[in-house]
Amino acid sequence: MSRHTATIGWKREGDFARKKYHRGHVWKFDGGIEVPAAASPHVVPKPWTVEHAVDPEEALVAAISSCHMLTFLFLAANDGFVCESYDDDASGLLADDGTGQSITEVVLKPRIVWAEGKGPTTEQLAALHERAHHECFISRSVKCAIRVEAPTAQA
Repeated sequence: MSRHTATIGWKREGDFARKKYHRGHVWKFDGGIEVPAAASPHVVPKPWTVEHAVDPEEALVAAISSCHMLTFLFLAANDGFVCESYDDDASGLLADDGTGQSITEVVLKPRIVWAEGKGPTTEQLAALHERAHHECFISRSVKCAIRVEAPTAQA
């Protein structure tokens, strides 16, 4: 068991009572990194947000993608495959789920380069992604659908 922490800091800037206040804030993590964060510009219009900051919806998609990748790489190494690189163009859909807005789906689109002769077959690749999905801590913690749209293996 382990506990994971983040410190979130925000200070009022603007007319709070009239909902004309800035949503920019900072995420601080135990390694010392600070990440500028804000409400999504799809949810809160400018000038009350920071378009170039990370928003919670993006962070959730990134956490799912990152956890899937880390679990996938661990499993691939255990199975004797050699991965050279892994890139993912992940996306999340914010939609009405019948009770309000939520991230209803996350789509992962990993592109993986394998060492020559050290990659899985198409069937093994699909099984690796399936295992990674079921063993990923984050995907096991969320209720939205998660799909992996991966190209076939290039062993």
